[in-house]
Amino acid sequence: MFFSGDPSSRKRVALGGRSTKERDRQKLLEQTRLERERRSWLRKQTLAAIKIQKGYRGRKDVEAARSDVRMEFYCTYGKRCENVNRHCFGPDSVFLRQLLFFFNAHIDGDLSILVEVCLYIRRYVHDSGDLVSLFAGEDYLSRQALVDFRVKRLAYSCIDAVYKNRYKFRDQLIMTSSESSQPMTLLLEALALLIDPRLPWVCKTVGYLLQGSVFAKSREIVLAGQETRKSFIFSGSVAALECVLCQMIPHTSQEPCNCLSIDPQRSFSCQLLTIPFLWQLFPHLKEVFAAQGLSQHYIHQMALCVNNQANLLPKDLSHDLPGYACLLGNVLETAGIALSHPGCSFDMAVDLASVATFLLEALPPIKQPNMEINEGSTFGEDDVMAGDELMKPSLDKDLERQIINAIDPRFLLQLTNVLFGGLSCVVGSHNGVDEKEAAAISAACAFLHVAFNTLPLERIMTVLAYRTELVPVLWNFMKRCHENENWSTLSECDYLRGESPGWLLPLAVFCPVYKHMLMIVDNEEFYEQQKPLSLKDIRCLIVILRQALWQLLWLMPMTTPNLPKSASKAPADGMNRLDLIKSRVSLVASELLSQLQDWNNRRQFAPPSDFHADGVNEFFISQAVIENTRAHDILKQAPFLVPFTSRVKIFASQLATYRQKHGSHSVFTRNRFRIRRDHILEDAYNQMSALSEEDLRGLIRVSFVNELGVEEAGIDGGGIFKDFMENITRAAFDVQYGLFKETADHLLYPNPGSGLIHEQHLQFFHFLGTLLAKAMFEGILVDIPFATFFLSKLKQKYNYLHDLPSLDPELYRHLIFLKHYKGDISDLELYFVIVNNEYGEQTEEELLPGGKNKRVTNDTVITFIHLVANHRLNIQIRQQSLHFLRGFQQLIQKEWIDMFNEHELQLLISGSLDSLDFDDLRSNTNYAGGYHSEHYVIEMFWGVIKGFSSENQKKFLKFVTGCSRGPLLGFRYLEPSFCIQRAAGSASEEALDRLPTSATCMNLLKLPPYRSKEQLEAKLLYAINAEAGFDLS
Repeated sequence: MFFSGDPSSRKRVALGGRSTKERDRQKLLEQTRLERERRSWLRKQTLAAIKIQKGYRGRKDVEAARSDVRMEFYCTYGKRCENVNRHCFGPDSVFLRQLLFFFNAHIDGDLSILVEVCLYIRRYVHDSGDLVSLFAGEDYLSRQALVDFRVKRLAYSCIDAVYKNRYKFRDQLIMTSSESSQPMTLLLEALALLIDPRLPWVCKTVGYLLQGSVFAKSREIVLAGQETRKSFIFSGSVAALECVLCQMIPHTSQEPCNCLSIDPQRSFSCQLLTIPFLWQLFPHLKEVFAAQGLSQHYIHQMALCVNNQANLLPKDLSHDLPGYACLLGNVLETAGIALSHPGCSFDMAVDLASVATFLLEALPPIKQPNMEINEGSTFGEDDVMAGDELMKPSLDKDLERQIINAIDPRFLLQLTNVLFGGLSCVVGSHNGVDEKEAAAISAACAFLHVAFNTLPLERIMTVLAYRTELVPVLWNFMKRCHENENWSTLSECDYLRGESPGWLLPLAVFCPVYKHMLMIVDNEEFYEQQKPLSLKDIRCLIVILRQALWQLLWLMPMTTPNLPKSASKAPADGMNRLDLIKSRVSLVASELLSQLQDWNNRRQFAPPSDFHADGVNEFFISQAVIENTRAHDILKQAPFLVPFTSRVKIFASQLATYRQKHGSHSVFTRNRFRIRRDHILEDAYNQMSALSEEDLRGLIRVSFVNELGVEEAGIDGGGIFKDFMENITRAAFDVQYGLFKETADHLLYPNPGSGLIHEQHLQFFHFLGTLLAKAMFEGILVDIPFATFFLSKLKQKYNYLHDLPSLDPELYRHLIFLKHYKGDISDLELYFVIVNNEYGEQTEEELLPGGKNKRVTNDTVITFIHLVANHRLNIQIRQQSLHFLRGFQQLIQKEWIDMFNEHELQLLISGSLDSLDFDDLRSNTNYAGGYHSEHYVIEMFWGVIKGFSSENQKKFLKFVTGCSRGPLLGFRYLEPSFCIQRAAGSASEEALDRLPTSATCMNLLKLPPYRSKEQLEAKLLYAINAEAGFDLS
C-alpha cells in the first residue's frame, strides 16, 4: 500500500484473455497464409498469361498459314476458281484440303470460292449424276476415310457459311433453286446433294452435322429468313433448306441408319418444331415428318423428355409465341396425318397424348372468339353470363387458331379410335383391367381433361359425345372397377405422379361428356330406348358419383380451396395438380349428379335416397348452417347429398337467423295494409310496391274491408296476414288476369304476351316475385303450381330440349320427329324462323341472323331443334322471368334456394298433399277449456274431419290456421301448435247454437260442445264455407 522504494514497473497483464506472444503468433500465421495465396495466384496468373500468349501466337501462326495457303490457292486455282475441273475434287488433289483449311465464312472472298465450288457440284450432278466418282475417283473403298472426311467437312462448311451470313443474305435463305441462283441457295442446294440418301457417306456426314448442332443452326437460319418469306408466293417447289431438312430428319440413329444419337436439346424436335408455323414455310417437310416411322420416333423422343420433366426447349421468341406452344401447334398439325396411317401403333397414340397433355397444360385457356352456335350447340346466354371472368389470351391469335384447328373432330376421332380400337365396350364385369386398357384410359383421360380446361368446349364436346366410343368405354371401365372394388390400375398414372384415387381421371372426362349428351338427348332416348346408358347402369353411376363426391368433399378435402368454374389450369407441381383435379372432379361430378336428379324427378327410376350420402348425420347438419365450414361448402356445391328434410330445416334456420339479425319481427309494426276484398290485387300492388326492402322484411298487418266498405272484425296477429297472402296469390297468379298461362298439366308460367294485356306488366311481375318471396320468407305455403322450366329461372338456370314437353308436348313431338327424320330435311322447306301467336297476333322472329334465308338441312337440324326449344323455354319469357326474379331476390337470397332443385323448390312454395295428414295433426294438438284427447266431443270432431273431402279438409285448415296447406315437415313444426278450446261454459241450447270460430294467429279452434256428430259436422261445414272473412269471430 505504501511506496516500497522499488523503481521497477509492475508486470502488465493483458485483459483480452490471451498473451501478447500468442497474438503475435496468430498474426504471423495469417500473414504467412496470405503471402502463400498471393504467390499461388501469381503463379496461376503467369501460367494463364503463358497459355493466352501461346494460344494467341498459335492463332496468329494459323492465320498466317491460312493466308499463305489462300494465296497459294489463288495462284493455282484462281480467285473465282477459274482453273478448277473435276480432277480437283479427287483424293489426290490438294484443292479441297487447302480450301477447307483456310476457309472463313466471314471473308467475302472465301465465301465466293465456296459458292463457286457448290455451283460446280450442282452442274456436275446435273450432267453426270455421280458424286462418288467426283470425290473418290475410280476406287472409293480404298480412299473411303479421306473422302468421307472431306465431304463431311465440306458439308459443314456450307451450312456454317449460311448460318454466319444469315442476316446479310436473309432474303435468300428460304428460296428454291428455281427462284434464284443466289449464294445461299447454292450452298444449301449443294449441301442437299452431299447428303443424298443414295450416297455411301450419308450417315457419317449427317452424323457429323448433327454433332455440330446443325438443327440449332438451321433454326436460326429459318428465323432469319421467315419474315422475308411472307412476301413470296408459294409455287409448289421445295426450298433448298427444306430439302436439306427433309434428308436429315430420317437419320434417327435407328436401323438402318447408323448415325450417332445426339442430345435431345439439339434435336429436330426441340430446335425446329418450336419455330412458329413451320409447316407453312415447309409443307413438303410436313409430309416427310408425318410419315409413320419418323413421327413415331420424334414423338416418342418428346414423350421421354416429358416423362422426365426435362425442359430442353430454346428461348422463347416472344411472350405471345412461346416455344412450347409453337411445338404443340406443329406436332398437332401433323398428328392427324400420322394417326390416319393404317400402321399407326397404340404406343405412338399414347406418346402423342402424353406430349399433347404436357404442352396443353402449359397454355393459358383459349376461348374461341365470336363463337357461333354449331350443330348440337347447347350453350345458352345464361351459361355465358354466369359470371366467369375470362382470362385475356396471351398467345398469338394465329397460333391459337392453329392449335384449335388441329384438335378438330377428325383428330379426336382418330386418336380415340387408335387408343380404344382394341378395347370392347361390352366386356363382362368379371374381367379385370389389363395394362394396355389402363394405359389407354390414362392417356386419353389426361389429354381430354387438360383439353377441356384449355380449349373451347363446344368445339370438342359434341364429337366426343356422339362420334366416338368414349362414353361406353369409360363407363365399362368404371363399372368393372366399381363392381370389382379395384381402382388401383390408375392410382399411380404418369399424369398425376403420385398416389391418387383411380376414379379421378376417368370421372374428370366422363362427367362433362356424359353431361353434354344429356343436354341433347330427348326423353324417349333416355327413358324408353335407354341411350346411351341403361337405367340400371345410371343407378350404378349415381352410386359411384355419390361416393366419389363424399370422399372428395368430406373425407379427403383438398388442401387448396375449391376452384370457380373458369379456373382450370394446373401447374406442373404434382401435388397442386392432384388437388386441382380433385376440385375439378368435385365440380363436374356434382353438376352431372344434379342433372341426373332432374331426370329422376321427371320420371323416377331411382329412389331419392340413392342421391343421399351415407355420412350425413346430426353433426353434419349442425355444421352446415355455419358459414365457412366444410359441411356448409358441401351444401352449396352438392346439396343433393343431404336429405331434403334436413335441407328444409337448414333453410328455416337461415330464415330465422336472418329475421333475427335484421329485426324483422320487432314488436312495433310499421306497415298496415287496408285491403278491399273485391280489389285485393290492386290494393296490395299499390301499397306493397311502395315499401323498401327493409320494410318488406318487417311485419305487415292487414285489415280487410268487405263489399259494403265496412272494416271486418278481427285483429291481425298474423292469421289475417296469412289469409291475405293466400288470397292475394290466388288472385295474382290466376290465368284470367293474363300475367300467367297454364301448361297442359295446369302448371303456371309467365305469359309471353303479357305486354299485350297490361301496359305495366313487367312492374307486376316484379311485384309478384316480391309477393312469392314474402310468403316464403314468412313460412306461408301458397297453392301455386309452377312449371318446372319457370322455377329453373328462379335458380338462374338454362332450359333445354327435354324441358319442352311440360310446355308444349305437340311441338316437342314435332321436333323429335325432325331429329329422327331419315329423309332430306331440306325438302320440308323449314327455315331458321319461328312464328309467335299471341292473342291472334302473329309475329315472325329469326332464330339466327338472316334466318329467313337459311334453310334447315340434315347438317343443321339439331341446331334448329335446340334453337326452337331455346326460344320457347328461355327467350320468350326472358323479360318476365328477369323482373320476377328481381322482385323475388329482394327477400330470398340465391344461395338459400340453390340447395333445392326445381321439384323441391315447388314443395317449399306449396308444400305437398302428403302434408294434409290429419292423424299427424291430431297427434300434435293441444286442448284447453276442459277438452282432452279422449273427450267425446273431440272424438266426434276428429271423426268428422277424417270424413271430409280433400277440398273441405283444406278449407278447414285455412279456417283455423289461415293457410290451406300444412307445414312442409309436418304439423309438429306448426307455430304455435294447433289447439282446440271449449267455446261455451255450458251445454245450453243457446251455446250449442253458436258456430265454431277460430283465431288464426294462434292456430286456435273454439269449438262448442255439440251433442251429436251430425250437428258438429253441419256447424263446422257452415263455418268453413261461409267465406265471411273474420266477421265470424
